[in-house]
Amino acid sequence: MGRIMCFDYGSKRIGVAVTDELRIISSPFATCPSNEIFDFITAYLIDNVVDKFIVGMPFDMRGKNTDATNPTRDFIKKLRKKYSQISIDTYDERLTSRIAKDAILLMGKNKKYRRNKSNIDKISASIILQSYLKRNEL
Repeated sequence: MGRIMCFDYGSKRIGVAVTDELRIISSPFATCPSNEIFDFITAYLIDNVVDKFIVGMPFDMRGKNTDATNPTRDFIKKLRKKYSQISIDTYDERLTSRIAKDAILLMGKNKKYRRNKSNIDKISASIILQSYLKRNEL
């Protein structure tokens, strides 16, 4: 069984999380500049088997599209085209950035770590992925 890789898409950078081989645990993995993401994924796939991509879908609190929804859909189209052998699913990412910020605070990380948005992005991706795993185990 291959890993699941999750993306928290942003126009500047993308948070990336992955599961273990057994698909039990989600871990924050990296933050990648958006314009380098496909090279990053291709390099990761050289040494790792990935069966599924999860992409966090940005919606507002009412479930409506945001300014980030269409760019995220464009990213998904490019993923499908470039990695057609890997299935793609989406997951609602509402409040994940807030949850990530709270989690960093609870971890006792210093102010410099908390202000680094790339840390929030990869932890958000991990929260999206862990939520996806939990939903699909039922």
